[in-house]
Amino acid sequence: MPHAVKTQTRLHQLNKALESGTFIKVRQMLNGMSPAEIAHLMESIPPNARTILWRLVSTEVEGEVLQYLNDEILKQIVKKMNTQELTSVLEDLDTDDLADILQTLPKAVTRQVLNSLDSMNRKRLEEVFEYPDDTAGGLMNTDTITVRPNITLDVVQRYLRRHEEIPEMTDNLLVVNRKGQFIGTLPLTTLLIKKPSMTVRKVMLTDAEAIHADMHRSDVANLFEHHDLISAPVVDKNNVLLGRITIDDVVDVIREDADHSLMSMAGLDEEEDIFAPILTASRRRSVWLGVNTLTAFIAAGVMGFFSDTIEKVVALAILSPVVASMGGIAGSQTLTLVIRGMALGHVGFANARLLLSREVAVGFVNGMVWAVIIGSITSLWWGEISIGLIIAASTLINLIAAAISGAALPLILKRMNIDPALAAGVILTTVTDVVGFASFLGLASIVYN
Repeated sequence: MPHAVKTQTRLHQLNKALESGTFIKVRQMLNGMSPAEIAHLMESIPPNARTILWRLVSTEVEGEVLQYLNDEILKQIVKKMNTQELTSVLEDLDTDDLADILQTLPKAVTRQVLNSLDSMNRKRLEEVFEYPDDTAGGLMNTDTITVRPNITLDVVQRYLRRHEEIPEMTDNLLVVNRKGQFIGTLPLTTLLIKKPSMTVRKVMLTDAEAIHADMHRSDVANLFEHHDLISAPVVDKNNVLLGRITIDDVVDVIREDADHSLMSMAGLDEEEDIFAPILTASRRRSVWLGVNTLTAFIAAGVMGFFSDTIEKVVALAILSPVVASMGGIAGSQTLTLVIRGMALGHVGFANARLLLSREVAVGFVNGMVWAVIIGSITSLWWGEISIGLIIAASTLINLIAAAISGAALPLILKRMNIDPALAAGVILTTVTDVVGFASFLGLASIVYN
C-alpha cells in the first residue's frame, strides 16, 4: 500500500476511534507506529484531538515524537508539561535533537531543563548552543567515538566492545591527536578486514574533509550530496573536533529548506500549524494580502494615467491583463529557476552576468514567438492591425523585462540579506504588471491620441 494511502487510512481509523471514545484501540494503534508516524498524525488532526492523542502516546517514545513535530505544535505540547516531565521525556535524546527542541522553547524553560541535566550532558548541549541553529555547529551531535593514531586495531576493537552500543549512523571512527585535533577517519569496514596488529595510523584515511562549525547548513547539505557522505566530522577554527553531522540531520535540512521556499513564496511560515485557530491563521495571511493590495494599487495607478486612452478604445481595457499575465508567468519561470539554482549552489554573483544574458536571450526568443501569436489573434479578433502590433510590441517588452527581473531580483535581495523566496515574488509581480500596463497603454496612447 502506498505510504500516502496508508497514512490516510490510519488517520480515518484514528478519527473514528477518537469520536467513539475507544481509547484502548487508539493506544493499540499508536503502539504499532514509529515516532515519526505518530508525529505526522498529530500534525494532521485538530488541537482538541491532538491533546487526547498525546495522552495516549507511550512515555517511552514521547521524546522521539517531539523531535518530529513542527515548532508550533511542539510549543503547544511542551507548554502543558512541567520541567520534571519535560526533562524525563527528553533525557534519552541525542544531543543535536535535544538542542533542536530546546532552541524552539522560551529561554526560561530551556534554562530550567539545562539545570536539571547532569554536568556531561549540560556541557555537550552548551557546546551546540554556541553556534546558530542554521550552521554545522548547530546541527552537530557531540556523541562521537574517537581513537588515537598510535594504537593497534586490536586495541580499538576491544575498546568498542566495552560500549553497550555505538552512536547511530556510525560508519567511521574519528582519529584525533593528543590536543583533540581531527587528523583522519577509520572506516568500520577497514577495522574489520585489516590485521589486528596494524596501527590506526597505517590504515586511517587522511583525505576526509572536516566541516567547519560555522559553515551554513545549506552548504553542509551540498557537501553531503556531492561526496555521498553518511557522516562527517565538525571542527572549530583550530581544527579541534567538536562532533559530527549525520545524513539523517541533512535530510531534515533539505526537507525544511524545501518547505521554507515553498511556503515563503506564499508569505507563510513553514512551521505553521495546518489546524491553527481561524483568527490566528487569518491574521498571519492578512499581512501578505496587505502587501499584495499595495502592489495591486500601484499597477492600477499606472492604468489610471491612461484612462483617456482606455475610454477611446475599449479593447485596451480587455487586452491589458493579457500582457501583464504573460510577463508574470515568464518572470515566475525565471525566478523559480534562479532561486532553485541559488539553493543548490549553482547560481551566484560569479556567474550572474552569464545567467542574465541567457535569460534575456530566452525572454527575447519567447517574446518574439508569442508577440506574433498574440498580435495575430488580436488583429483577427478586433479587425485592427494597429492594436495587434501594439500588443505584440508590449508583449516582447514585458517578457524581456520579466526575464531581467526574474534573474536579477533574487541576487539583489540576497546581497541585501533578504530572503529571495519571501520577497522576490511580490516585487516581480509588481514589475511585470507595471511594465506590461505602461508599455501596452503607453504605445496605445501614442497611436490613438
